[in-house]
Amino acid sequence: MRKTQLRLLKTKVRRGTNEWERYFCVIVPKLGGGRTRRFFKYTKETEEEAKAEAETFLQISKTQQENYGTAALTLTPAQRGEYIEAVEALKPYGITLREGLAMLLPQLKARNRSCTVKELTAEVLRVKRADGASARYLGDLDSRLGHFAERFEERKVATISNVEVDGWLRALPVSATTRNNYRRVLIVAFNFAEKNGYCVSNPAEKCEKAKEIGKPPGILTPTQLAQLLENSPDELVPFVAIGAFAGLRTAELERLDWSEIDLQTPSAEKAGGGTPAVNREYGFITVSASKAKSARRRFVKINENLAAWLQDHAKTEGPIAPVNLRRIMDAACRKVGFGTPGTETDDEKKAGVNLINWPANALRHSYASYHLAHFKDAAALALEMGHTDSNLVFQHYRELVKPKEGERYWNIKPATAENVVAMAVA
Repeated sequence: MRKTQLRLLKTKVRRGTNEWERYFCVIVPKLGGGRTRRFFKYTKETEEEAKAEAETFLQISKTQQENYGTAALTLTPAQRGEYIEAVEALKPYGITLREGLAMLLPQLKARNRSCTVKELTAEVLRVKRADGASARYLGDLDSRLGHFAERFEERKVATISNVEVDGWLRALPVSATTRNNYRRVLIVAFNFAEKNGYCVSNPAEKCEKAKEIGKPPGILTPTQLAQLLENSPDELVPFVAIGAFAGLRTAELERLDWSEIDLQTPSAEKAGGGTPAVNREYGFITVSASKAKSARRRFVKINENLAAWLQDHAKTEGPIAPVNLRRIMDAACRKVGFGTPGTETDDEKKAGVNLINWPANALRHSYASYHLAHFKDAAALALEMGHTDSNLVFQHYRELVKPKEGERYWNIKPATAENVVAMAVA
């Protein structure tokens, strides 16, 4: 293909039978092929002036072609100014204008395709629900993402920076652990957004985690647990006993049914004679996948003292947790000194009662700590608690307990159990 050259020509155009218009024409090559033309009309009187103007334009075009290439000839003066400004701005970063554009285009495409934080929240919940996420997990997502959406509700996800997310997290009036839980949920949401093209990166992942100062988990002393069981009404005893001696999570206890408890009795007792063997088996509690936090089924061994607490309350089916669980549990806890400090009644004040807060996850934490101290088997404990890694037992649940206290804990039995003496309390 013949290449168009930058040059100056003289031409004329017929306007009538004997009328001609004369022009100087500058031919300018176009990027990718073709040409454009710039005309300078003249008459006999203005020929020299038009020629000078055309030659000036030709010289300017040649200079631009030498300095910036053929592409520059098709740019307006304003466009050429923008080009020079952009190139100079990118110089400190060592990248070309084309490289800068390649970095920017994905962000622009994401903005066009992006959704608002409110829309993202609704879509994440819909997808997680369809994927079979538990109601507890969905509730956590809904609560934390809903709080985030209150601040960024109508903002496009692609326009939210890690600086904004980090500032929002740091401004939350919550503990370090709670702040990190918010960060975890935001990472889930922005990962979903990135995967679906609503943003090009995850700003939450770039936010620093808050430093969590390790605190020992709150556990009950053997005396406190014995008093709590003795002061619990019959309908509450199985709930407390399974939490303390099987370590189920509160949510798992609330979903547990008697049909999932295989409360066997020792073979010698079944036969009706003789003394049962020392290593007696009392069956297992089945925590189904649909009720477990990890969505995996597990079996938890029923130890001797748990069997003793359950045997007089066992049913073939029905929920373990009583109706009005919270009210009944609070009343039983208050009898042994657990409650909101400062809410003591006049009678409690006269009796010298000073209420203390119920430790978070006290029954599960107690189970883990005393189990480890007494049985000394972290792997078995992790399996029964629903963990895949025994390190989690040490990180989240373990409190240092002396073996002697562990032995006392696992000997807490009801006074009415056959051949069992109630553990003395201080």
